[in-house]
Formats: sequence, C-alpha cells, structure tokens
Amino acid sequence: MVERAMKPKVLFLCTGNSCRSQMAEGWARHLLGDRLEPYSAGIEAHGMNPNAVKVMAEAGVDICAQHSKLARDLAEVPFDLVITVCGHADENCPAFLGKTRVVHVGFDDPPKLAKTALGEEEALSHYRRVRDEIRGFVGSELNRIILSILAELPRQPD
Repeated sequence: MVERAMKPKVLFLCTGNSCRSQMAEGWARHLLGDRLEPYSAGIEAHGMNPNAVKVMAEAGVDICAQHSKLARDLAEVPFDLVITVCGHADENCPAFLGKTRVVHVGFDDPPKLAKTALGEEEALSHYRRVRDEIRGFVGSELNRIILSILAELPRQPD
C-alpha cells in the first residue's frame, strides 16, 4: 500500500470575499493546487468584484466559478492554515479550532484605491499590482509554509 500526504486546507480570509481573498484562492489553485486545497471567505460576503475577475483572467487564471461566501459557511472544514489578507479580517478573525495556524499577510485594497483613479486603466492598475503581489506571495512564501505543514501532516494510505 502506498502512502500519500494529505493536502493541507488553506483559507484566505478578507472582509468581503470579493477581491483579494478571491485572487489569492485563484493563484493558490493555479500555482499550488497539487499541494493544497485552497478556499476563500469573508467576514461578510460582498459578491465577486468584476475587476478582480478581469485582471485574473488577464493573467490566465479563471476565477469565474468562485463565489463570495462567509467564513461561518466553512465552519466544518478543518483548516490547517488561515491567511488573513486585510487588516479588518485580521482584527476580526473568527476562532478556528484544532491546530489551525493563522497568519496575516496584508495587501492593499484595490477597490478603495480605484475610487481615486482618473479612469478605468488607472483603476485597473491598482488591481493588477495587488494581483501580482498576491501571486508573488503564493508562489514563494505560501509555498514554504505549505512545505512545513506537509512535513507535519499525517500520511494516509492510497
């Protein structure tokens, strides 16, 4: 019988689960989907931000099938890691039972920054910058965190 490591379950948590956490889930699925089970949720559910969907598609990552959801809707999922991606979620992070690690990695809020933009292209530039910063985090730092979690997880038979 061959044993394989379980995939760690990772939750990206934000205020409204409309932009940053959705992008993070998309990047995690795209870059690390063979090593983890990514989820996203919010303290509130604001719906999907169309500009987040647009800039992720520009980068070759389709997040159209994802939807905005509340953290409490995922209460039954035994997360190994929760990453808060905004200050409000970090300050209001719900309690997670078990051995869940909670890490804060804050990113700027593209919709807030876009409010002062002089046009659509300038507004989208904020989304693209944050998208690329999240990609950098997922591809490097998150990958290192996942490797350490994998080393601690029990193995299950195939």
